[in-house]
Amino acid sequence: MSSQTQNPIMRDIALFAALGVLVLVIFVSQGAVYSVRMLVEAGCYGIIALGLTIQWGYAGLFNVGIMGFIAAGAASSMLMTFPRNPDFWNSGGPELAGLFIVKLIACALALWLANNSNRWGVGPRLRALLITIAIAVSYLVLSFHMTVMSEEIEKASGWMGGLGLPVFFGWIIAGVIAGIIAWFVGKICLGLRSDYLAIATLGIAQIIKHFLKNADWLTNGTLTVSPMPWPVPSPADGEFLFARAAYLSVVAVALLITYLLLQRAYHSPWGRMMRAIRDNEEAAGAMGKNVNRRRLEIFILGCVLMGIGGAMLIHFTSIYDPSGFLDLNHTFLIWVMVILGGSGNNRGAIFGAIFVYIVWVMSEPLAVMLFATIATYGDQWLGWEAPSDFLSRALQMRVFVIGLTITLVLRLAPQGLLPERQARH
Repeated sequence: MSSQTQNPIMRDIALFAALGVLVLVIFVSQGAVYSVRMLVEAGCYGIIALGLTIQWGYAGLFNVGIMGFIAAGAASSMLMTFPRNPDFWNSGGPELAGLFIVKLIACALALWLANNSNRWGVGPRLRALLITIAIAVSYLVLSFHMTVMSEEIEKASGWMGGLGLPVFFGWIIAGVIAGIIAWFVGKICLGLRSDYLAIATLGIAQIIKHFLKNADWLTNGTLTVSPMPWPVPSPADGEFLFARAAYLSVVAVALLITYLLLQRAYHSPWGRMMRAIRDNEEAAGAMGKNVNRRRLEIFILGCVLMGIGGAMLIHFTSIYDPSGFLDLNHTFLIWVMVILGGSGNNRGAIFGAIFVYIVWVMSEPLAVMLFATIATYGDQWLGWEAPSDFLSRALQMRVFVIGLTITLVLRLAPQGLLPERQARH
C-alpha cells in the first residue's frame, strides 16, 4: 500500500479516534443519559448531512432549503404515526379530505396534460396558455375547497390527528413526501443556473414551514403535537437510559446502512457519472449523458434522506412543533457539518455531523460556566460588577463558536477535515 493511500486512512483513524475521546469525556462529565441523547440527535443530523453531501459533493447542487424538507418529513411522519382523533373520524372531515385528494389528483392530471399538450400538436403559445389556465383553475378549486375543509375540521374536531401506523412506516412516508416535493422543485429549477436552485429551495422551505405552522386543521399548528410515538419502548415504558440507548441503536443502524449504500453508489458507474457532471457539465452532456435527469435523481435522493432524518429527529424529541424548525438549526448547521467534514466524502459528513453537533450543544453550558467564572473572579479580584444580563449573553456564544469553527476550518483546511479522495491514475 502506497504512502498516498496510507495517509488519508491514518488521518481518518486519527480524527475518529479523537472524536471518540471527546465523546468519552462528555460521557464521564455529563453522564450517560445526556450523552446518549446527544448522540441520537447527532446521528439524525448525520443522515441529513449525508443527504446534503451527495447533493453538493456528488453533483454540486446548492440546496439552502434543507429546513423545508426536514419539516415536510417530520410532518408526514407525525400524520402517519400519531394516534387517531375519534372526533375527526366521526365528523364530515374524512369525506371532505377524501374529496380534496380527488380534486388534487384531477388538477395534477390537468396540469400534466397541459404541459404535455405539445405531443398532440399543440403550439407553444397555446400550450403556455393551457398551462396558465390549468394552474389558475387548480388554485381556485383547491384553495376554496381547503378553506371549507379546514373550517369544518377545526369546528368539529380541532385537527385531523394521525393514522396510528407504525413508526418505521412513517419514516418511509417522510422520505417519500420529501422526495415528491424535491421532484417538483427540481423539475422547475435544475435546468437553470445553480443560484436559481438556491433561491427556489430557500423559498420552498419558508412556504412549507409557514403552511405547517398555520394549518391548524392538519398539524395542530402552534399548539404542537406530543408525545410522538417511538419505534422502541419509550422512556415512559421503563428505564430512561435503556429507552434512549435502544433509540440510539436504531439510529446507528440506519446511519450505517445509509453510509454503506451511498459508498456503493459513490464507487459505481452512476457515482462516477455524477462526479463527471459536477466537474464538467458540458463535457458530460457532449458524451450523451442526460445531465438534468441525473441531477434530478441526486437531488431527490438527498431530500429523501433529509425527510427521513427530520422524522427520526422529531420522534426522538417526542414533540412536533412547526415553529421549532429554524434556518439556523436546520439549514446553516447542516452546511457547517458538511463543509467541516468535507463535501463528497460520506465519512466526512458523519464526522462533521457528530463533531459540529457536540460543539453546538456543549458550547452553551461551557460558555455559561466561563461567564460565571469571569463574573465571580472579576468581582473578587478587581471589584468589577458584571451586567445583569451577563450570563444570558453566554447563551448566544454557540453561534460565535460555530462561526469561529467554520472560519478556522475554511482557513486551515478549505476542503474539510476529511476531503474527498481523488482517484489517481
